[in-house]
Amino acid sequence: MTPPAELSRAVTHYLSVADRLAPGLVTGCYVVGSAALGDWRPEVSDIDVVAVVGRAAGERELRRLSLLHKLGNLRAAGRALARRQPHLPGTVNAVFVAAGDLGEPVTRIRPVASHSGPSFRRGQGFDVNPVMWTVLRERGIPVRGPAPATLGLDPEPSLLRSWTLDQLRGHWARYASRALSARPPRRRLQSPYGLALAYALSPPRLHRTVVTGEVISKEAAGAYALDTFDTRWHPLIQLALAHRRGTPGPALDPSEVPRLTGEFIQEVIATVPQST
Repeated sequence: MTPPAELSRAVTHYLSVADRLAPGLVTGCYVVGSAALGDWRPEVSDIDVVAVVGRAAGERELRRLSLLHKLGNLRAAGRALARRQPHLPGTVNAVFVAAGDLGEPVTRIRPVASHSGPSFRRGQGFDVNPVMWTVLRERGIPVRGPAPATLGLDPEPSLLRSWTLDQLRGHWARYASRALSARPPRRRLQSPYGLALAYALSPPRLHRTVVTGEVISKEAAGAYALDTFDTRWHPLIQLALAHRRGTPGPALDPSEVPRLTGEFIQEVIATVPQST
């Protein structure tokens, strides 16, 4: 799959900054996430990558990787500022994995580090999980390094369903409960309304994975949700899709959208099959 030109430029720039900060450290780079699933939208999507580290990362290298998150994404921040966008589409978020660990079962891999949004974490990386490793092995886009199929990756397919169920019943159940409260969650520069619409399509994605074993995009999750769940949720699903596409959608009271999203997520979780 050939990535969009704008995405390729962003990742190439990011790697050039990495090479200046820590020459020879990043020996592989693979685009995953929405871009690998054919659903990357330059006005709303981040760029998720798995970066392979070719040597031991000591204190100096870790400090450079932390700096990379800031310097490598200055262009995306500048564009967002010029457009007065409350979020930073086109930001490269990375998880760094040692080359020698790539062949390990994914749940046994300890990431070198990761950065997403404003956070840099040493020894942690959420994207090292059965879902993202499935995307990496099957659809990852190599920017630097050999094809993902040659890396000997083990996404542990026997754990895909249980890991996905844990996400639904853990993280997403907690978000749904908070969305129903008097003070629904928000993020820096992102209202509860915007966050709810950004989140609404993720639980149906996981529902589909539990049911079929497939990993699908948010756009495909919207179509799946329209086919699968009660029609009373259709205006919310259609609005979430329109929000992602940057097009007009159904008119819903913005103050009600977080509550509706919380109720929808609870129904998604409640309808997950106990066995497949």
